[in-house]
Amino acid sequence: MDITKKIRRNPDVMWREEDEALAGVQDSLDRGEVVEDVGTAVLFSGGTMLSINYLGLEIWKLCENRSLDEVVQELLSQFEVDESVLREDVQAFLDELSQKGFILYE
Repeated sequence: MDITKKIRRNPDVMWREEDEALAGVQDSLDRGEVVEDVGTAVLFSGGTMLSINYLGLEIWKLCENRSLDEVVQELLSQFEVDESVLREDVQAFLDELSQKGFILYE
């Protein structure tokens, strides 16, 4: 994938943040707990549903006319993580979203 291409959410995808789960995750993060397995949002498209965790939700929100590099840089300001680890996680998640047709590259 060309890392300079802009990512955008497929307009046919509906999504919903799970407010109660999101509040719980934010409280857990404040206490320094691991929350990677907790779903905080759901994406729906064409009969496909995907539950995403907190990092996935933050990535999803940034998928609007940004490149991979721009998404990673924005997330680095929010999370204390090594850039190479974050970049790998973001790329893997974007690949999954792209395969499911949830995002498009322009």
